[in-house]
Amino acid sequence: MVNSEKLAKLREKYGNAKGGDMFDPHFKEVAETQFSATGERKWPFAGVPTFLDAPFAPDAAKTNFEGIDVALVGVPMDLGVTNRAGARLGPRAVRNIERIGPYEHVLRMVPGAQCAVADIGDVPFRSRFSLEKCHEDIEEYFTKIVDAGVIPIAIGGDHSITYSIQRAVGKDRPVGMIHLDAHCDTSGEYEGAKFHHGGPFRQSVMDGVLDPERTIQIGIRGGAEYLWEFSYDSGMTVIHAEEVPQMGVEAVIAKAREVIGDGPVYLSFDVDCLDPSFAPGTGTPEIGGLTSREALAILRGLKGLDFVGADVVEVAPQYDATTNTAHAGAQVLFEELCLVTDALKRRKGGA
Repeated sequence: MVNSEKLAKLREKYGNAKGGDMFDPHFKEVAETQFSATGERKWPFAGVPTFLDAPFAPDAAKTNFEGIDVALVGVPMDLGVTNRAGARLGPRAVRNIERIGPYEHVLRMVPGAQCAVADIGDVPFRSRFSLEKCHEDIEEYFTKIVDAGVIPIAIGGDHSITYSIQRAVGKDRPVGMIHLDAHCDTSGEYEGAKFHHGGPFRQSVMDGVLDPERTIQIGIRGGAEYLWEFSYDSGMTVIHAEEVPQMGVEAVIAKAREVIGDGPVYLSFDVDCLDPSFAPGTGTPEIGGLTSREALAILRGLKGLDFVGADVVEVAPQYDATTNTAHAGAQVLFEELCLVTDALKRRKGGA
C-alpha cells in the first residue's frame, strides 16, 4: 500500500529537482564539486584520461611541485619481473579506468576536494633497457618529490620499484610498512641482480630505510614461502591469506594498527594479493587470495595512520580481457589517496 501523504511530500521535495540537487548538507557538498551551475558534469568517457581524473601536471618538477600536496606518479617499468612481463603497461591501464570516486562512501570523503592532488605523469626514464638506470631514475625523481614536501603515490610497474621509492621516502628516518601481497618479496639477490620484484623489502631493510619491526605483510601464500625467511628473521609480521578469514578483517586491521603504531608508514599494494578471480591481470597470480571486499575493508580500516607514501603495483592488463584488474588497481589507488589525504589533514591539525 502506497503512503499517499509520504508520496506527496516526496513529490513536493523532489518533483522539480535536477540530478545535481541534493538536500542533505554532506551530499550537497559533494555534488557541488561535480556539477556545474547549469547541472552538467564531465562525461566519464570523454577527454584525456588521468589517474582518478586528477588534474594533469606533467611539468610539475620544473616548478618544484608547487601547489601540489599529493602527486600521482606513473612508473611504467617491469624489467625486474621473474615471471610474466607486462606491468609496464599498468599505469596506462589504470589511467583508462573511469568512474572511480569522487566520493568514498565508507570513509565519507572527497579527497580531490580536500587536498591538491595532481597526476604528474611518469618517471622520466633514461633507458628502457637498463634495470639499474631505471632504479636510479626512480630514486632521483621521488627524492625531488619528497624534498618538495609532497606525498607520492606510485602506480607501477613491477614491485621492484618500491625499493627505490622507499629509499627516497625513508631517507631521513626509516618508515613502517603495510604491505598487501601474495608474496613477502624479501628474497636475496638473483643472478647478480638485487633490483627484482621478489626482494625489494630485504634491500629496504638492509639500507636502513624500512623498519621491519613496524612492517606487516598481509595475504601471503603460495609455494615461494621458503624464500621469505628474511621476513621472519628481521621481525616482520606476516599474515597469510588463509588466516584472514580465520582472524576476521577487524582483527587483521587491529593487528596492522598495533604493528605500525604512531610513526610514519608506507602502504604498498600488489594486486596479486587479490585472488586471480578478482585480478587475473598480473605477473605472478596465486590461487587462494583475498577478495576485493576484504582488501578494501582492510584499507579503509587504516584511516588515521601517518601515511607518507603509497603504491599500487603489478597490474599487467594484457592478461585480463575484462579490465577487472586495472579497475581493482584504480579503486585501491583511490583508497590510498583517501588515506594520504586524511594523514595530511591530521598533520595540519584537522580532524
